[in-house]
Amino acid sequence: MSTISSLAFVHPEAKIGENVVIEPFAYVDRNVEIGDGTVVMPYATILFGARIGKNCTIFPHATISAIPQDLKFKGEETVAIIGDRTTVRECVTVNRGTASRGKTVVGKDCLLMAYSHVAHDCILNDFVILGNTTQLAGEVEIDDYAILSGGTLVHQFSRIGAHTMIQGGSKVPKDIPPYTMVGREPLTYVGLNFVGLRRRGFTSEVINSIQDVYRYLYMAGYNTTQALERIENELPVTKERNYIIDFVKSSSRGIIRGNMEG
Repeated sequence: MSTISSLAFVHPEAKIGENVVIEPFAYVDRNVEIGDGTVVMPYATILFGARIGKNCTIFPHATISAIPQDLKFKGEETVAIIGDRTTVRECVTVNRGTASRGKTVVGKDCLLMAYSHVAHDCILNDFVILGNTTQLAGEVEIDDYAILSGGTLVHQFSRIGAHTMIQGGSKVPKDIPPYTMVGREPLTYVGLNFVGLRRRGFTSEVINSIQDVYRYLYMAGYNTTQALERIENELPVTKERNYIIDFVKSSSRGIIRGNMEG
């Protein structure tokens, strides 16, 4: 049985799961779905089009599914999806989608720290962490286990690969390939995310094979086209190697610079 405070507003058309807690002064709009076991704290605002999974926690003053801050938005019916077990901290904003994708998605087991912003049509996969005040522009894509430290600013349409670690206060103007650690100004590849990879069970052999790929991409003096050709011809096939190759080839904005480049 759900516990809904008499001091909260919950639209009668909202779909509320089992064992949901909605605390005083929370606001839940129509066309909202909240999964089993989720907690909505005081002054949280859940607006039209929100789809919140199971066992999430929405902290005070967070706003989920506000209309996009995009002048192209014409009132189309879109959604903002929050995956199971995701935590949305104080004053976070997650805007719903536009006609471009029709949805903004935050995956399962994510942590959106205080004052972070997820703009329209962003796609965050699972286990992503956004540090305090991190800001994502529209249509950003972030793969699993990426960590964006506090105050990171991400340009629209950028893509961030899985298992990356971004230094706090960074400005992200281009795509960030997977498994990497990036920092400095302008943003630069500074090595692999060794600590994160080991914590997630990557063996030394796999980590070494990933490092070999990035030696070609960033340390050997090749341009990107030359590096990819040599990687494909000279390095053994692994799923990590192929993921990096596919990521770089599909990058529409180009990837960040290496620390050995001029």
